[in-house]
Amino acid sequence: MRLAIMSAEARAPWLTIVGIGEDGVAGLGDEAKRAIAEAEFVFGGARHLELTQPIIKGQLQRWPTPFDPEMRAVLELAGRKVCVLASGDPFFHGVGVTLARKVPPPEMRVIPAPSSISLAAARLGLALQDIETVSLHGRPIDLVRPLLHPGARLLALTSDAAAPAAIAALLTELGFGGSRLTVLEALGGPGEKTRETQASSFALENLNPLNVLAIEVESSRDARILPLTAGLADDLFEHDGQITKREIRALTLSALAPRRGEVLWDIGAGSGSIGIEWMLAHPSLRAVAIEANGERAARIRRNAAACGIPGLVVVEGAAPGALDGLETPDAIFIGGGGSDAGVLDAALDALRPGGRLVANAVTLEMEALLLARHAVLGGELTRIAVSRAAPVGTMQGWRPAMPVTQWSWEKP
Repeated sequence: MRLAIMSAEARAPWLTIVGIGEDGVAGLGDEAKRAIAEAEFVFGGARHLELTQPIIKGQLQRWPTPFDPEMRAVLELAGRKVCVLASGDPFFHGVGVTLARKVPPPEMRVIPAPSSISLAAARLGLALQDIETVSLHGRPIDLVRPLLHPGARLLALTSDAAAPAAIAALLTELGFGGSRLTVLEALGGPGEKTRETQASSFALENLNPLNVLAIEVESSRDARILPLTAGLADDLFEHDGQITKREIRALTLSALAPRRGEVLWDIGAGSGSIGIEWMLAHPSLRAVAIEANGERAARIRRNAAACGIPGLVVVEGAAPGALDGLETPDAIFIGGGGSDAGVLDAALDALRPGGRLVANAVTLEMEALLLARHAVLGGELTRIAVSRAAPVGTMQGWRPAMPVTQWSWEKP
């Protein structure tokens, strides 16, 4: 009984996270006001602390610069009455997410306010379940690229007053200059303002740095649209010929079978197309592109940005040495031009149990290597042959591409 009581006390909430809006104290409920007033320590950004200063009685703790994602200052006060102030909903791209990685849920109480995205949807009459949302706050605006489809409606959290103009310029560059933009500034506060314009003629000035950008996507005929299926057109990637071609790529991604939250190694990444399409399949997926050629590694980074996947990790170096220290992969892809048994064996060793390896061969030497591993380890062998129509004199005929032998294997 005594141990049970001590455990309950240890897990009692000591941390309260309060979401606040631009209206400050006026928009807080009684519970939130009480949590702030009773706290021994109140953490927040300068704006948060200024908005709530009239009811703060404890010590003000401004977030350090640079921000500490380990939350050491908060965790050192575990067991004391601590309040953390956050913008809107603390669990929508907010500090609550960071704290939840460090503090067990029973030890904290959360009092959210409407997020800026919720407020924007309410102002515009949008159904949140029917639109795309993306946080570009402190993140590359390239993340918007995969969401640009004709007729789509987006709500984007931005970083500052300059972001809407930068996004408008990107839209125009990509062939979406006709898109209608709505900038919603200082939502929920006394300075709230809404302004509309078109991407190609964006000229709004003196924007509030706290803004949400709504986008109604309109595309031109030559707009750069990233389809939702695997197997993007080859010309969407910058490459020097070292690329897994569209049809082979679609079958390869099917064999890799990405699952939520997994990590892929793309060994000998070439243009980076496999890792990029892996990450496009779901926001939780991550990939590491390993490429020995420096020029190709730089090209992979450009392709990743152009496809809205700036989070692709590029490791410049030759396998197997370049594999040392990388996060354990759930899936591995090895391209078709190699024949190094050491690379294949290192990949097999690194793969976690239950993980998948897919290797493509276009050379006889690589094919022999895959046949030998299949004879010992099993798995599936597939022969892929693709032909494309091409001119033959004044008529058309089939021109076969190099056939690909694909070995796919799941580690016991």
